[in-house]
Amino acid sequence: MNFSHFKVVLCLLLLVSGSREALAQFPRFKVLAFYSNKVERDHVDFARDAIRFFKDLTSGNGFVFDTTSNMSDLNDQKLRDYSVVMMLNDFPHNQEQRNAFTRYMENGGGWFGFHVAAYNDKDTHWPWFVQFLGGAVFYTNSWPPMPAKLVIEDHTHPITKGLPESYIAPTNEWYQWKPSPRENKDVKILASLSADNYPLGLKDIIHDGDTPVMWTNTKYRMVYMNIGHGSKIFMDATQNRIIVAGLRYVVATDKKGNVFKD
Repeated sequence: MNFSHFKVVLCLLLLVSGSREALAQFPRFKVLAFYSNKVERDHVDFARDAIRFFKDLTSGNGFVFDTTSNMSDLNDQKLRDYSVVMMLNDFPHNQEQRNAFTRYMENGGGWFGFHVAAYNDKDTHWPWFVQFLGGAVFYTNSWPPMPAKLVIEDHTHPITKGLPESYIAPTNEWYQWKPSPRENKDVKILASLSADNYPLGLKDIIHDGDTPVMWTNTKYRMVYMNIGHGSKIFMDATQNRIIVAGLRYVVATDKKGNVFKD
């Protein structure tokens, strides 16, 4: 028996034996993270830090975290092996990729998107994606990037349970949306900019208004976080906790079953 045959037999024996200790050594879910090195520098910096952050979480073979900078990997054959698609600083480039993503999500796939991954405007011409985001369309932004006070809106949701009423998020460029996703009955807003921030910005200023920062459209297995600009995103323990909880939430709601339950 050669070594590869031995590994197959060993895996079968472990499955048959039902050894919880042995099974725990094998990855329980798979994430595919898309990123680009051909976007603005601050978005590249975020993707680099995010990849390091999530790879550190795989310690002990808890899960598989694969990355790709090739958006053509957004296809039916590739996506079927993954519980979660993560968009760090990029989004589908053409209709074929859009269609593959739509099919993936409509059939129970998971999405964890950051910052520019949700960007859309009057020139995007992708109505499905707008409704996927709960109707949110980019309206304006603050500039330059700076820290901001975020208000936690729902302390019962798995992502935000146990968090303080508010926290100061690290330096980021903040987007405002019109329509706001809050207007959609299927959207659960988890955090938003505090009114204490306004006016926010020096060159581009958000003067007032409703500015959701984190939310989920409950019709899908998805979470969006507006954070994701620059190299300081992972400098706050509270925010890091939210990011980990966001990933866990998307994975746990897989229709194939919650891998975190015995």
